[in-house]
Amino acid sequence: MQPSGYRQTSPGRLDATFAALADPTRRAILARLAAGDASVAELSQPFDISQAAVSKHLKVL
Repeated sequence: MQPSGYRQTSPGRLDATFAALADPTRRAILARLAAGDASVAELSQPFDISQAAVSKHLKVL
């Protein structure tokens, strides 16, 4: 019996999710977005990366 609310997820999808979350910058971006909406410019400020790089991270997420 599966726990209530459990949905079967394919191994490939889990791999992609964990790969996306393996990057510390992406985890930091997610943490910032959990606090509220932010523009790409706002997200790039605490990191030493361009807005284009932040956009690429967001695409992966």
